[in-house]
Amino acid sequence: MCGGVEISGRYTRTGEQLKIYFPNPRAALTVLTGDGQEIVWVPWGRRRQQPGKGPQGGWARLSSVEEGRWEKYEPTRVHIPAAKFMEKDEEKVSHWFDLEDELVIDGLVIGEKDQQRIYVITTTPPTGLEWVHDRWPLLSASHTQ
Repeated sequence: MCGGVEISGRYTRTGEQLKIYFPNPRAALTVLTGDGQEIVWVPWGRRRQQPGKGPQGGWARLSSVEEGRWEKYEPTRVHIPAAKFMEKDEEKVSHWFDLEDELVIDGLVIGEKDQQRIYVITTTPPTGLEWVHDRWPLLSASHTQ
């Protein structure tokens, strides 16, 4: 279900790759702006103890997005430029998956200004990787890279 994301150094202030894990309440992900030239950091999801209007968790099933269940939050569809993402299997073993340069993770940003939150859009895993997890981040080709 994408419990971690590694951000390439080209999208960080220090130039070093960063691993971000959802369980950290301060987790934030990079988002490409509409023109793909600017990067902004947006808090990843909402935990039970965190205030806000968005749903708890850090993921949005593609089926629920397509059914319009997220419309009440007035979401903006965005791209998350990542080098890798992490899934945990049933035994809680972490598995990292590299992304090709032209691929990004799709997400939804809801809220405004300092109340924004990002949710990773998830779908079914690729054939042969169902053993890792039953949800997988939705990947798409970036038109801005």
